[in-house]
Order: sequence, then C-alpha cells, then structure tokens
Amino acid sequence: MVHAKAAGAFGSFEVLDDVSDLTDAKFLSGIGKTTPIMTRISTVAGEKGSPDTVRDVRGWSIKFYTEEGNHDFVFNDLPVFFLRDPIKFPSMNRSHKKHPRTNVPDNTMFWDYHVNNQEGIHALVQLFGQRGIPASLRHISGYGVHTYTLTRADGSFVYVKWHLKPEGGSKTLDAETAIRLAGTEPDYHIKDLYRAIEQNDYPTWLLYVQVVRPEDVDQLPVDIFDNTFTLPHADFPLRRIGRLTLTRNPDNYFQDIEQAAFSPSNMVPGVGPSADMVLQARMFAYPDAARYRLGANYQQLPSNRARVKVYNPYERDGRARTDGNYGGDPDYVGSESKLLRVGKRHTFPTHEHWNGRVQIYSAGGATEKDYEQPRILWHMIEKEGSAGDFMDNICPTLLDVSPPLRSQVYGM
Repeated sequence: MVHAKAAGAFGSFEVLDDVSDLTDAKFLSGIGKTTPIMTRISTVAGEKGSPDTVRDVRGWSIKFYTEEGNHDFVFNDLPVFFLRDPIKFPSMNRSHKKHPRTNVPDNTMFWDYHVNNQEGIHALVQLFGQRGIPASLRHISGYGVHTYTLTRADGSFVYVKWHLKPEGGSKTLDAETAIRLAGTEPDYHIKDLYRAIEQNDYPTWLLYVQVVRPEDVDQLPVDIFDNTFTLPHADFPLRRIGRLTLTRNPDNYFQDIEQAAFSPSNMVPGVGPSADMVLQARMFAYPDAARYRLGANYQQLPSNRARVKVYNPYERDGRARTDGNYGGDPDYVGSESKLLRVGKRHTFPTHEHWNGRVQIYSAGGATEKDYEQPRILWHMIEKEGSAGDFMDNICPTLLDVSPPLRSQVYGM
C-alpha cells in the first residue's frame, strides 16, 4: 500500500485567463468560471500512522466536479519520476517500503534499487534537495509529471505539462527540524492544513501549463513522453490558467477523504493523455486499485460520485449497487433503443504514429542523457550554497549500507 496517510479538503477552481486557443474543456473555459473540487495530499511510502515530516514524495490528487463529469489530477510535488518503464513500478515501490524480514524501512534496499536503475537520478536529486520535505502542505508545488494533451472539438491539440504553484510561496524544512517534528508532532502537516482552513486562512495555488506544439516535438532536446525529464522553462514558459483555493475541511474524514479514489484516466472532453508509457499504465492501474480497496462500485461513494448524470451502462452490477443499475437499458452503448449524442472530437492526438520496433526501457540502463538535467540541478544547488545540506540529507541513509554499495552510490 502506498499513499496511505493523507490530508484532505474541499474548495474550488476559478479560471483566470482565456485558454480557448488550447482547449474547449468546459471547466477551463471562460474567465471567472468556477468548479468545486476535492483534494487529497499524501506521503507515499509511510503507513497510515507514520510521521508527516519525512523525506518522501508527496502525492497530490484533485477531483474536479465538472458539468461534464469528474476530472482528476493525480500529481506529485516533484516534477519528475524515478522510472520510465511502468514494469518497474512494483520493484521501485517495494524498495522504498519495509524489508520483509525486519519489517522496517531498509536503506540497503532503497539504494540497491536505485544504483541499478539510474534513470531515476533526476528524481533522487530533487528528493534529497530542498523539495524533499515541505514545511507545510499549504506551500507545496504540484506537477503533472507526465505530458498530457489539451484538445478542441475541431481536432486541434497541444501537448502540456501541468504545474501548480503556491501563492504563499514554496517553503521547506531542514532535516533537523523535520526529525524533531516527526517525534514531537507526527501529524504536523495534517494539523497545519486543517487549522489554517478552520481559521479562514485559505491556501491558494495558481495552475499553469507549459505548451508544446505537435510540430515542435521532433526538435525538442528531450523526449516529452519520458517522465524522467523536465521541459526547460526558458523555451516553454508557464502559461497561467486559474486559481485553486481550499476552503472547507471534511465533515467526516473516512467518508470524504479515506474513501476518495482518483485516476489519471478520469478525464473530461478537452483534456487527454499522451504516449507516456507510465501514464498509460497508471490509467489502467489506478481504477484497479480502487476496485480492490473500495469495491466495484466505488464511484457511487460520496467523494467519487459525479455531480451530474454520467451514462456508463457497461459499468454496472457488483456488490452494493444502489443507484438503479441503469434499469433495463442495454449494457452497451450504440443501441437503437438508447440513442446517444456522439461528439466528433479526436479523443487521441493523430500526431502520434508508431514506427519501427516496440521499445521497452527495462532492458537497458541509464544513458548519458539521463545525467544532463540532474547535473544542471546539482550546479544550481551548489550556486545556492546548499550542497552541504544536500550531502547532509544523503549521508545518514548510507551509514548502515555495505561499503561496496556505498561506493556505488557515490559513483552515481
């Protein structure tokens, strides 16, 4: 189990700028348009009773209750990920969890995985840098990590990278303070967010996209379908869309937050996926995980239920069905007895044509390209005078690691 411990809240999203040249998604269309949202922000590796202020990725999911159905953002607080081939997901997650013999987190497992899968070095430099421990959930940034598409009904589309930036500024904790809080105030982040909202000190973020035109993809310095890379801001500046505001705490944590389920595959017209292999895998895996955790009809639960009527007659039956189960309608679409309006939108970009062999990443190791962006980030850390802090963050994780593995970490 990952993402076990989380804070959650409700709020709204307001469109601030016109992006009609990019998309006709209704929840992103029209300055001043507001959409209710629910969010869940979690650590990844820790169990439900683990401390908040650990060095870990934060998962940040947001459900938009739009007039066209639910749209989910399933973000992280780091802009890149540890792998580019989804077949490695189980191994990577397990290496960050407890050792099966000792039942405690194991630094040897962690580093053994990463020295043998060095395409994740960019994410490691992010994790052990200043972004590794947020000072508050009100001051984290959010990233879609993958490349997505924004589309229009006429078939036009662009590729985008999503960004959420806190209007209160990004704030982080040093390792010493984080360790102290982990022992004295293990629920520090959850309490901080809850208290701020109760005191009407509502946290806000601005939503941006980086935009890539399809005709420019082949000239890019990186593969935009590889989530271990970022897009340079100098070439692809942030374009503002709107503001996210959290204004209400849950009435009942279990009902509202614990039972919430999110998936990158929950998309409304105007937003789409890309050929990113990890994104494609997540679109299948997340609903499977929700069905296992919450049951086949998890989308009927209050936090997951759309605020408008959604017609999916092939999603029916199962334990605890309570909504009429589509009555006597056929369990498929396209029946003459139940006519539906079908849009003419291209549901997937026509730009992406497969040529040559099918590629798997797990068969090969990291290349020199994988070290270019981490090297740039490291020089930025040095320039900021934070190189010593970076090493202080890593060194304690190597104390109980064998000398040969420690040497491999240094070599990486």
